[in-house]
Amino acid sequence: MTNPFEHVQFQAYAAAMSDRAAHLRGIRAWLVFFVVCLVLSGATAFPLVHELRWTEDVLRHLPAPDALMDWIARVRRGLDTADSDYPFLLYGTDWLAFAHLVIAVAFYGPYRDPVRNIWVVEFAMIACAGIVPLALICGPIRGIPFWWSVIDMAFGVFGVLPLYVVRRKIKRLEALFPYQPVPSTPAVPAT
Repeated sequence: MTNPFEHVQFQAYAAAMSDRAAHLRGIRAWLVFFVVCLVLSGATAFPLVHELRWTEDVLRHLPAPDALMDWIARVRRGLDTADSDYPFLLYGTDWLAFAHLVIAVAFYGPYRDPVRNIWVVEFAMIACAGIVPLALICGPIRGIPFWWSVIDMAFGVFGVLPLYVVRRKIKRLEALFPYQPVPSTPAVPAT
């Protein structure tokens, strides 16, 4: 004869695990969305010269504001000059792109174990917040128009939104299923 309490306990356990799996799916979906955006934004730093030429060609056929057209043309001329006369300067944007890709890899930690690796999400939120003062300080120093700095700052603002959602979901997961670290095995004394 089967114990009816065993069946009830198993159903409760199965429901809890199903709820945990649903939480993990939500966290992972938001993380994948953020990582894809991060990789795409970083990958665009590799072909800057070609992108700016293409952007300028496209904007010529659209009702783009004059200030935008002037800025894109100026940046394209600067990149063309750097590319032909000082190509080593573009190596800096290669490193920028690479940094985006490396940072994206760090999100494998919270994808695999969100509660234990929530610090990666919090670090990224701090980095997003840091975009605002960087754009406000360095933009004027480098002669960047304020409206372009606002676009740069938007990356930080919009970047932090999915991270905030992920952090809240991780905290909810942690509250529902407290983290139980795997006990480490004691060191074996040398003989």
